[in-house]
Parts: sequence; C-alpha cells; structure tokens
Amino acid sequence: MSDPAPQSEAILTALERLLAWPEIARSPQLGRFLAYIVQRTLEGNENSIKAYSIAVDVFGRPTDFDPQTDPIVRVQARRLRALLDEYYQGPGLGEVMQIQLPVGRYVPEFTALPEPGGPIAERDAPGVIERQGDGRRLSAPWFALGGLALGLAVAAIAFSGWWRNAPDAAGAVQRPTVTVIEFQNLDTSDTPPHVAGLAIELVTDLQQFGDIEARYSAGGDDEEVIPPTSDYVLTGIARPEGGIVQYSAILTEGRTRSVIWSHTLSVTMDAAMAPEVMDMVSRSLSLVLGSPRGPLHVAARRYLASTTSGEAGLNAYLCRVLFDLYRESGGASEAERASACLAALPEADRGSAVAVAAAAILLSEQPDATESAEPLINRRRLAAAELERAIGLDPLSGFVWEQQARLHEAVGELAQARADFSSSVQLNPASVDALAAYARLLAFGGNLDEAEAMARDAVEGSPNPPPWYQGVPALLALRGGDFAQAATHAELYAQADTELGPILAIMAAQGSGDSAVVSRYLPQVLGVATFRAQGILPRLRERIGDAQLMDAIRAALVKAGVPTAALIRAF
Repeated sequence: MSDPAPQSEAILTALERLLAWPEIARSPQLGRFLAYIVQRTLEGNENSIKAYSIAVDVFGRPTDFDPQTDPIVRVQARRLRALLDEYYQGPGLGEVMQIQLPVGRYVPEFTALPEPGGPIAERDAPGVIERQGDGRRLSAPWFALGGLALGLAVAAIAFSGWWRNAPDAAGAVQRPTVTVIEFQNLDTSDTPPHVAGLAIELVTDLQQFGDIEARYSAGGDDEEVIPPTSDYVLTGIARPEGGIVQYSAILTEGRTRSVIWSHTLSVTMDAAMAPEVMDMVSRSLSLVLGSPRGPLHVAARRYLASTTSGEAGLNAYLCRVLFDLYRESGGASEAERASACLAALPEADRGSAVAVAAAAILLSEQPDATESAEPLINRRRLAAAELERAIGLDPLSGFVWEQQARLHEAVGELAQARADFSSSVQLNPASVDALAAYARLLAFGGNLDEAEAMARDAVEGSPNPPPWYQGVPALLALRGGDFAQAATHAELYAQADTELGPILAIMAAQGSGDSAVVSRYLPQVLGVATFRAQGILPRLRERIGDAQLMDAIRAALVKAGVPTAALIRAF
C-alpha cells in the first residue's frame, strides 16, 4: 500500500482550485457545502454525511430541521453537481484529480486520472476511483442504494396544510396542489429499469417553482394516500417495449379523477438502466407541468380571464400568474394589472422574495415612454436594490435570480446576467422561461451552440410557447440555411422584439428570395424609436456581442436599402 497522504494532498489541492473558481466562489454556501463533504470523506466519516448534518452544519438550519418539508440540501446538491460537471468539462478539463458528486448521493467521489505520459499509481485515499481505459476500481466501499434510501426519507411528506385549487371565500383560485404517486414498474425481468424514486424527483423538481405545492405518496388505496383536498394526482408507469422503456405520466383532477393531461417519454433500455434516468425523466415532465402555461395553472388563467383589473380577492399565487401573463406578452396592460395585484397584497405576502422580485422587474421594464432617461435610471437603481433584497430573502429561488439576470441584461451588464441566469437554471432546471431567456442571451452573445439545447427544451417542453421564445430558433434556422423555417420563427419573434424580430425576418426573406416580406418589415425597422435615436447598429451593439451576427445584419440591411446614415447614427 502506498501512503494515502499524497492522494489526500492532491484532493485538497483539487478542492482549493474548485473553491477559487468564480462560479463557486461567488456562492459561499456552495463552497462550504463542497468543503464539508470533502473533509468528512477524507476523515473517513462519509457515513455521517447525511441531509440532516449538511443542513445543520453547512446551511445553518436549526436542530429541529425536517428534511421532509425543507429541500435545501437536495436543491443545493443538484446545483453543486451541475457546477462540478461544468468545471471539469471546461477550465478543469484534464486535471489529474477530480471531485465528483454522484446523482442521488451526498458523498463525493475522487477520480484519479492518469498523468500525461505515465501510468496510474496506486490510489489509497478514501473513495478514490482509478480510471485507465474503460476500467474503474473503488478503493473504499460505497453503498449504491444509500442515495435512494435517503431520497425516500426526504420525500416522506406529511399531508398537512393543503391548498385548494378552487375559489375560496373571496372567489380566488389558490395555489395548485398535486400528489405524485410512485410510478409502477411493469418490467418483471431480473434487471428492471430505474423507476423507484421517480416520484421523489418529481416532487423535488416541482417544489422549486414556488407556485405549485407538490406532495409525495408511495401508493396504495386512494382514500389512504391522497388527501381529499388534493387538486391533482400524478401517476405513471414504466413499460418495456423492445429496446426502449416507455415512461408514461397521467395527471388527473383530484375530485373527479378525470384525466386532464398525459405524456409519454421513450428512453433506450441502456439509458433506463442508469440512475441518471430519473433526473432526466423528472425534468422532462417538469418542463411541462411547471410551465406557466402547463395544465396545473389552467384554472387560474381561466379565473383571471373572467375578472377585471379591479377585482377584489386576488392572492399571491394569482399575482404570480398575472406576472407570467405579462412575461408572455410584454404588454403595458398586463404589466399594470400585475403591478396593481402585487401592490394590493397583504404586507406579509407583499414582502415575500417572489413578490419583491416581480414588483422590481416590473418597475424597471415598464417606464413611461415620455419620461426622460434619468427617471428610468433611477427606477433601475431602485429595482436593483429590491432584487438584492429579494435574493437575501430567498437565495434558493430560481425565479428571483432570473429577474435579476433580466435587469443586468437590460442595463448591458451581460457577464453578470449570464452568471445570474446560470444560477437560476441550476436552482430550477425545468423553468422554461429562464431557459428561453438564458438561451437568447447566449445566442446574441455569440454562443449559439451553447444556447441550442436550452432553446429546444424551452420551445418543445413548454405548451404554447410565447413569441419571445422564437429568437434562438430563428437564428438556428438561419445558420442552417432553412430560410422558410427561419421566417416562421422570425415573424413570431417580431411580435415580441420590435428591434431584432423584423431584422431576422428580413434576413430570412432575403435567403428565400421573398421580397414582399422584406418590404413589409423594412418600414418597421426604420420606425423603431431606439434606432432613430441612436442609429441601428449602435443600438444593436448594446444587445449583440456576436461580431459575425452583426456583420450579417449590416449586410442584410444594406441589401434591403437602409441608408448608411441610418445604420451608424440617429436619423
């Protein structure tokens, strides 16, 4: 046996590099989390790394911490896991000693890669995995079912404090409640696909939205496991079919048991045998269920469509739905209604992180068109302060981080916006609005490849995606030479983005030779107030960091007949 001390030193050096990486350094909680689990493992105390000890020792939760009602450890573990993967695929690529956090567990693994040009030495530090070619060896015992058992304990949620998705005494719809029942595995073979624990993943994912109350049930008689006030029930099966596994989910209305939504995902058998499949399936389902336009929020949207802006009895949940309606359209009337709803909330609700963040971004995005620049600057300063306060109130809210990202994007602080969007999607990977907004920022910044998967998830995973989702698909179609598809996306996008949408439509029309579309959108470009005040290209440079895209836009506008003066200065 070689001395384990050098390996421990290598692990501590790898830890130091991770803690110094800006993406982790900017989140002291994640840094403490990572240092805690690494130190405990090196001390040989990996069996003491539990959700309870992490919550109390790292996140400052009280000794009566209840993992059944507070998912902070699971959420932060997911965020840390994503950052570790990002680091070792980027700045840490090729590091000899790597620290990983396996899915479903809180005990880290230490992976020793071969030195360039040399063999792998014997590894004796706790939990070190040797890798050479396709082989691996664990030098310390790990318990594969430990993560699943811990997850089951976390998800044994008591059925108390249920909300009803029906009009209350004041006539307002409340936050929807959904009971998620363990999926049935119809594979009777000796090696069935992973299904157990999928309901836990779904409850954890849905809870991150804040406007959904998700509860867990192990299954059994409906009267025993489903509270009578549960608005919805989500059940499902996993069924093998040839070389694939069909994961089917069914959402029923709680009182009538009528089916209101169903969805099936096809997964290869090999993928279904990997523990990561539960994360993947849960996220895919949550993209739809958690969407503002998903089936869980239909009742609220119908209710709001039947009320007026002065209707009494609105609550914090309905204010959030009104905000989502504004986000889809960007309209002044929707903004006014959402702002009025938030302002009328009781003080306790008005002071919540979500309400503070929503009110702040509304303030920054809806200035009076006739006011001078200075009041807008003041509004944005006030919004920035309020968003900082919201993050202090709830640093684990993906919604709050998304709004701060949008403000940073609006004021041209694009690097900070990217960091905030990254935090948002790490905290809630199934938030379609955050994914679409982040993808748009990346695409216009010259990172179209990185944006592609996010944009696809947002457009394909969300029911009835709003027009502002279509910018990245338009760019992707333009790059691929599919000008008909690019025109379809661009004309939709033009409804939401009066600056870039018409320009992308012109570029698509030029590619397909459709001069009528060029003629239709060119006056719209020349009529944009910000273009007239600054010049077209100076204004676009505030939004677009991709030099190649800017060159393509310049060429397209020149070809369309835009005067040179209008391109470079006010006109």
